[in-house]
Amino acid sequence: MSVLAKKESVETITPAVHLEFIQNQAGLPEDAGIEEVEEYHRAIFLHHHAGDLEKFQQQAHIHENRLAHLEARLQDTHARLASTQKLIPATFEGEADVRPSSPWNFWDRTMFITAGLGVAALVVFGILNISFNLLESGLVTFIENPIRAYFWAALLPVGALGVKVGWDFLQSRQARNIYLWICLGTGIVGVLVWVAAYASVYPTFSKSINEHVQSLSVFDKADNGGSALSGMNSAGTKWVDAITVGSQAVAEIFLSAILGMYMTMIYSRHRPVRLAGNPLFLQLDEERRSLEENVARERLALGEARGNQTRLENELTALISFAKSMFQKEVALRRDQSQQKRLLLDQISEQLRSQLETVENGIHRNYNTPTPAPGRINGK
Repeated sequence: MSVLAKKESVETITPAVHLEFIQNQAGLPEDAGIEEVEEYHRAIFLHHHAGDLEKFQQQAHIHENRLAHLEARLQDTHARLASTQKLIPATFEGEADVRPSSPWNFWDRTMFITAGLGVAALVVFGILNISFNLLESGLVTFIENPIRAYFWAALLPVGALGVKVGWDFLQSRQARNIYLWICLGTGIVGVLVWVAAYASVYPTFSKSINEHVQSLSVFDKADNGGSALSGMNSAGTKWVDAITVGSQAVAEIFLSAILGMYMTMIYSRHRPVRLAGNPLFLQLDEERRSLEENVARERLALGEARGNQTRLENELTALISFAKSMFQKEVALRRDQSQQKRLLLDQISEQLRSQLETVENGIHRNYNTPTPAPGRINGK
């Protein structure tokens, strides 16, 4: 058995063409020799590569099943995405934000700007007033470190912001309205108390210097008023001053918060309609991207398995075709040799026939020629 092809790499045809089997089949008189050669080399190839071919077929089958399952899920995901909205209205004040907002007008712009200026004025005035009172109180802490007075005065805007944040946390419109009216009432009461306290001491502030000098006396005068506003508290401060400062702080805190609420209400009437991303759509879209990546990987794996299977099948086809060509070449060579032998035999037989005819003609000629007498031989 001679080997015409040898295995050099994985990509080459591993089983060799068996020339001895081809020569044996070419020498037989049957006409089905080419089918025998094909079956024989197919069996030889499958003997070497049947396991790899079956493995690639099973891999292709597995990837086909996975790909069909993933494509079915991907189609279902696409269908669900088509029926799901990408954006949905955001929740505003406990309700879906689907109502269109009105455009800004001159009055609303003016009131919004005025309320903002009012908040800034109240905050600045309150900080300056409280810090001035603290610095004029005579306390060593604030006299030595004036910055502390301003930090203490910063409690006013922080308190107003806290009141405003409390209103923002309320979701019900009714609760917000009740909260707003309570804050408004508290602020107005603080303003009225501050006005009353300031009015009680205004006559003293309005006296001229001469009137103050004339009112001075070396004798102790009893307190004719005897009112609580003119008395002293435990800290040595008049009650009227404490009430004035306290009512002023309350009024500034609550009125600043009320103005902030009003600005929010104006903006809410003209704010743009907000749309938020639909969580269901985002989740489905993420699932779609994951499925598309898995489908791409499975398609590549399926293509690789089918490519390996096709490669082995092409190797088998090439091997069988080469074996057939060798068989046909061997048959043609034997046919030529037979024809040459037949021609040679014909030539030999023709020569023998011609020689036999020549011999036969000579014998017949000698038989017909007469025999001369003995005494007349050579003319004597």
